[in-house]
Amino acid sequence: MASKLSTCFLSHGWGGLDCKLSNERFLAPSLRLLPASCKMRHRNFSSQQRRQQTKKVSPDQHPTNSHFQSNGVEDIESENASVDGVSSLSQETAPDDVDVDSSIDIEHINDNALKHLNVSEEMKPLGINVKSGEQLSSFQLEDLVGMIRNAEKNILLLNQARVHALQDLGKILSEKDALQGEINILEMRLAETNARIKVAAQEKIHVEILEEQLVNLRNELFHMGATEGSGLDMHENWNKALDGVHSLGEELRLLRTENLSLKDDILALKKELSHVQKTDERVVTLEKDRLFFESGLKELEFKLVASQEDVSELSTLKFECKNLWDRVENLQVLLDRATDQADQAILVLQQNLDLRKKVDMLEESLEEVNVYKLSSEKMQQYNSLVQQKIKLLEERLDRSDEEILSYVKSYQESIKEFQDTFNSLKEESKRRALNEPVDDMPWDFWSRLLLIIDGWLLEKKISVNNAKLLREMVWKRDGRIRDAYMVCRDKNEHEAVTIFLKLTSSQKSSRFHIIHIAAEMAPVAKVGGLGDVVTGLSRALQKKGHLVEIVLPKYDCMQYDCARDLRVLDMELESYFDGQLFKNKVWVGTVEGLPVYFIEPHHPSKFFWRGKFYGEHDDFKRFSYFSRAALELLLQSGKKPDIIHCHDWQTAFVAPLYWDLYAPKGLNSARICFTCHNFEYQGTAPASELASCGLDVHHLNRPDRMQDNSGHDRVNPVKGAIVFSNIVTTVSPTYAQEVRTSEGGRGLHLTLNSHSKKFIGILNGIDSDAWNPATDVFLKSQYSANDLQGKAENKEALRKHLGLASADTRQPMVGCITRLVPQKGIHLIRHAIYRTLELGGQFVLLGSSPVPHIQVEFEGIANHFKGDDNIRLILKYDESLSHLIYAASDMFIIPSMFEPCGLTQMIAMRYGSIPIARKTGGLNDSVFDVDDDTIPLQFRNGYTFLDPDEQGLNGALDRALNHYKTNKESWEQLVKKDMNIDFSWESSASQYEELYEKSVAKARAAIHV
Repeated sequence: MASKLSTCFLSHGWGGLDCKLSNERFLAPSLRLLPASCKMRHRNFSSQQRRQQTKKVSPDQHPTNSHFQSNGVEDIESENASVDGVSSLSQETAPDDVDVDSSIDIEHINDNALKHLNVSEEMKPLGINVKSGEQLSSFQLEDLVGMIRNAEKNILLLNQARVHALQDLGKILSEKDALQGEINILEMRLAETNARIKVAAQEKIHVEILEEQLVNLRNELFHMGATEGSGLDMHENWNKALDGVHSLGEELRLLRTENLSLKDDILALKKELSHVQKTDERVVTLEKDRLFFESGLKELEFKLVASQEDVSELSTLKFECKNLWDRVENLQVLLDRATDQADQAILVLQQNLDLRKKVDMLEESLEEVNVYKLSSEKMQQYNSLVQQKIKLLEERLDRSDEEILSYVKSYQESIKEFQDTFNSLKEESKRRALNEPVDDMPWDFWSRLLLIIDGWLLEKKISVNNAKLLREMVWKRDGRIRDAYMVCRDKNEHEAVTIFLKLTSSQKSSRFHIIHIAAEMAPVAKVGGLGDVVTGLSRALQKKGHLVEIVLPKYDCMQYDCARDLRVLDMELESYFDGQLFKNKVWVGTVEGLPVYFIEPHHPSKFFWRGKFYGEHDDFKRFSYFSRAALELLLQSGKKPDIIHCHDWQTAFVAPLYWDLYAPKGLNSARICFTCHNFEYQGTAPASELASCGLDVHHLNRPDRMQDNSGHDRVNPVKGAIVFSNIVTTVSPTYAQEVRTSEGGRGLHLTLNSHSKKFIGILNGIDSDAWNPATDVFLKSQYSANDLQGKAENKEALRKHLGLASADTRQPMVGCITRLVPQKGIHLIRHAIYRTLELGGQFVLLGSSPVPHIQVEFEGIANHFKGDDNIRLILKYDESLSHLIYAASDMFIIPSMFEPCGLTQMIAMRYGSIPIARKTGGLNDSVFDVDDDTIPLQFRNGYTFLDPDEQGLNGALDRALNHYKTNKESWEQLVKKDMNIDFSWESSASQYEELYEKSVAKARAAIHV
């Protein structure tokens, strides 16, 4: 009931209250500000309007004090009477009726208020008469009476709501107490029932025991053969016991029934208790409403007092209005007088201005006269000075003419001498240009020029001999062919060919023509280290003066923006595959200043339009096709290379294809060099697939040729390249020794040992231009071995970027950038993370895994250390971030199980990060332990361990961190020494150059014999 009352009151009564309050706030301020607005309007009138209003308003129209008071008394009496009537009426009517009446009164009051408001806005501030005064006073009194009525109605509604709420509250509390008593009684009954159930259960157990005993006794009696009388007695006792058991079971059933009924009663009581709790919540809500109504009531009482004060002020307003009218009349008189005086002042001011203008004109004319007098005197003096200067200038001009004649003679003599010297120098430079290479053009220029010549040859625009001669000129960087290119840039192709053919000569070159056939090349088509090696080695050989070209597949996913001047040749290359000829498009362009040929097969299988480089089910066919198409390109272009260098199993097919198919066709000038970058990947396949590229399966599927050592029905491209190549290399000396053992050879150790004379390991290098901390654009601050301040700044930048702790600037940071595969020692990397944290260091890992369960494992480790500010695992590859990690790390960990070469340790040392590496493969050839006394001191550059377990790693890692923390000066010397080590391709390229030279010399010697 109380909730219904409060809801009704809020939906009806309080809505009326809001309307009344809004009406009161709107009307009262507008009436109290009326005199002030009259004053403001009155001040804005012009003097003429004031005169007209003064004439129109008569003294009889001014409001009088007596009339104003009488109206006020009558309105107050009527107001009291209306208030008494409303209060008596409100006691007799229901709350709903009162709400309806109040809403009607509000509408009536609002309409009257709007009407009076419109009248007050139309009234002129200086034209208030007696009738308007009566309207004003009656308007305010009616408004106040309405406000008082509404306030009493609201007070009555509030009191009624409060009484009902208190009554409902009392009823709810009494019902709550009664329900609580019933709950207590039921809980007692429930406890008694539980006790009785326990007793009954015990008795049931006892009866069951007795039943078992009776059964046993009965069985014994039957076996003993007792007399019939004793059997009857026993049968009676048995029946009595069964009756007792049945009675106990019946009693137990009744107890269970009673227990269930009690549980139902308890559930019902709990529901009633929840209703009581909800009722308590409604009581709290009602109490809040009551407090809110009381505050509203106090506010209404306060406003009622304020309205009564406004009524008392009405009497004073009349006196103020009369005084204002008197003042207005006085001000009007004063304004008239001031206006007349202002008119006179304006006339006098105008006369003064005219006189001032005349005076100014006279003063200006006087100044002009004075200036003219002074200027005429100065002009006479100036003329005399000019005459003197003219005479001096004429004398100087005569002397200068004589000097100029002597200078002209000496200049003509020097010009003649300079022309003679210039001609002699020009002749000498021409002579030198014929014998010396030109160094003022970039490598891109010579590569582009070479591609143009090859394009003309393939398009049948020049002969093979002319192409060979022009290539030699480009090879030697002959200045004449450069000048010819500059001359024919604006000419058509036919004219350009004619100009180039004039340059042909019979000179022969002593440098090597080297062609790399590979599946990768950085940065245009890079997957791993193979791409870096092809680019780095080719650039180093090019700088040594050799002619270097690269042949690649044209992948759809390669970085096309890294190939400059990419264009397709106007020719179609046909190559054999699967018993028929397929057409190929040949594209040319320059990559890192090197000329590159891209072969695009038009094969139905779309071999190189797969969206990735490797990992297809038909990789054996894809790359055997490419290997034959590459040799076909060399044959049709008329090239006569000295070295054909192929890489890994993808282009290992080149070696048997060259000797079995293309050497008999005339492509027989080259020696074959094969480099295996990782013997774990050998590309084996069923022997039958070898026939697709045109090779004889029966001829090659033999143990001494291409047959795989693990199966007679499979062929191994890497084994075939080892057998058929003139030079076989791998990427480090230690790895070359490891693969000749049964553990490291991956099944090829016997083949390598049988061809050991042509097998050698050459350590790879790094691109010292791309990996240079002094010019690296990815770093926040560049630095060098002579200034290590930038390394500390990059460390701070990496910490900020990854959210690592940066309070201790000397806290060591261990970096690791790798592919997360078993070869890289992932169990040791995982251990290094925890060990570094134990020793107080920070660890940053960058890399991902192609093996799903390894990726998931390291994602779990990353999530585990997500809140730790000393460990960060970034499980992807980010080129720019890798540069920053190399620069920021104090040490780098490379715990590989086997590592053919490895570039990470070289790059780390280049950036001043000390390597912690396992002694295997290329790591053993490039990282030497600082505590190993058997190694000369100048070569010690890092920390190494041999055993691929946690103890071995701990020994190296602990020593490195201890050195960093305890001996800062010695550590900085080690950093500077590592940064000054030369890991560029210069040394490696020299070793390859020596191998090429020996092989070519041997072949030429064999020809002469």
